[in-house]
Amino acid sequence: MDHAVLVDIDVNLGAEILGVLDSAGAKMEVALWATFTEFYSPRLVMAAEWLDTFSGSAKYGKVRELLDGKLPTGTRPTLLLLNTTDPFVLELREQYGQVKEIRGMRLYGQSFGGRYVEDGYIYRIA
Repeated sequence: MDHAVLVDIDVNLGAEILGVLDSAGAKMEVALWATFTEFYSPRLVMAAEWLDTFSGSAKYGKVRELLDGKLPTGTRPTLLLLNTTDPFVLELREQYGQVKEIRGMRLYGQSFGGRYVEDGYIYRIA
């Protein structure tokens, strides 16, 4: 079965989400849209040290709380919130953490920390 591909509206929505979180003082250190082989639709993958203090569903609850009422009605992006110690995040940072102009870079057919990215759009990797 074919997976969904990333389109402009996803990119714009991700930027809007990051803007809301940044304004709330909840900056994400790693943020990208990614389509993984194990999921049909893209995920907005995010990680930050402040988020590591929450576990499991509490991570998602905190981010949803910060976004509540600040996105267009009916907008429910599919998130994948990872710890900064997750192998995926660590390998992304190792390979791309020093790239100065990272925003807008695309990932195609690459594996990081055991996760295969079919398609991806990077906002930030710090």
